[in-house]
Amino acid sequence: MSNADNDKKFIQMADSFIDLANQHCDDAENPLVNASMLYGTARFSAFITASIAESKATYEANIDNAVDYYTEEFRKMLLEHLEQYKSVFQETPRYEHLMKDK
Repeated sequence: MSNADNDKKFIQMADSFIDLANQHCDDAENPLVNASMLYGTARFSAFITASIAESKATYEANIDNAVDYYTEEFRKMLLEHLEQYKSVFQETPRYEHLMKDK
């Protein structure tokens, strides 16, 4: 698979997780959905880390590196998306039309 194909697949998979989270938001509070996604991601990351380790000793030796890797990757992705979401805010207050004139 080419890099372009992998990039497309990556975005499609991420979008499918987001679609499922949005569906859960219909029946649960957004913070609960977010927390469960973080939990699921942590759990799956631990599984992946364990599944590629050749032995328990290798696994244990790589735990700190895995935590550093996943933490840094999440931080980069979160900062990128927080920056993108700045565009949803306007210079004027969002609820200006509801404020009383002074």
